[in-house]
Amino acid sequence: MDINLIQNLKNQAISSILQAKSKDELENLRIAYLGRSGRVSELTKQIPNLNPEQKSEFGKVLNDAKKAIEDVLQNRVSNIQYPISGQEKIVDLTEPGTPIKIGHLHPTSIVINEMFEIFKHLGFSFMEDREIENDEFNFEKLNLPKDHPARSLQDALYIEDPEIVLRTHTSSIESRILSTCKPPFRIVAAGKCYRYENVNASNNAMFYQFQGVALQKGLTMADLKGTLLYFVKEFFGQERKVRFRCKYYPEVEPGGGLDLDCPFCKGKGCSVCKGRGWLEMLGCGMIHPNILKNCGHNPKEITGFAFGMGLDRLVMDRFEINDIRSLYNGDISYQII
Repeated sequence: MDINLIQNLKNQAISSILQAKSKDELENLRIAYLGRSGRVSELTKQIPNLNPEQKSEFGKVLNDAKKAIEDVLQNRVSNIQYPISGQEKIVDLTEPGTPIKIGHLHPTSIVINEMFEIFKHLGFSFMEDREIENDEFNFEKLNLPKDHPARSLQDALYIEDPEIVLRTHTSSIESRILSTCKPPFRIVAAGKCYRYENVNASNNAMFYQFQGVALQKGLTMADLKGTLLYFVKEFFGQERKVRFRCKYYPEVEPGGGLDLDCPFCKGKGCSVCKGRGWLEMLGCGMIHPNILKNCGHNPKEITGFAFGMGLDRLVMDRFEINDIRSLYNGDISYQII
């Protein structure tokens, strides 16, 4: 006995039931398929003639088909008797349900989690803080007084009264940490920052940064360099080329920058690295004595280092994404990462 015969019978019966317009038509279909002399009953009579293995399989499939026909018939009768809002509502119980969509982490969230795990091995704790900040913690405590020329580089989004800004860097978290936490400590933080930027392939008005700060007696540039080299090798792999260079930042003295070879052009120069062959990954240095004083510490007794990096560029490098704007436009292709 062919199992497909039962499936064809079930599909034919359900199709006829769904097309029926009255209770009389449905009753006739019930008799034709489920009655004592109906087509389902005729197939049931053939079961005794089958071998034991066929009986079990054939009987199960036939019972399932009969139940499906009965369910659709009962539902169709109810819809005809009690129409909703004057319209007949047809529900096909045999139609597969809507699949449940499984959520996925955004590439930025994946990178933040991986970075925290790496720094956790070095004794760092993780924290978050406010995105709406006041002028004192975003600028003043970070060695950026009102007349400092570096403020013009920030292009902050702010209101004047009171002096509130959307934080322009996660260094504002650093000033909060230095003002409230008792040393020694090692802390990393991540979050959104905002600046009035021209949006292009490598810059956006809203972006993520990752900040690190450590404060204790005897810390030196060697500790900072060792920390960052460990992170780079763990995160990007042992084969990545790294270079340190001197660079000015108001928040640190001495200050430096860490660059990685561009993964898109392999050092030859492209639009992402602006023809340099290197991508600037982070700024770093020893915390400026003025900042330590502003936050209540004696720079003659204690030292610290800090570093900050644009997370979006790390994400782009990690997943070979060549346009920062794609991280914020809801690209559903990232669900496969």
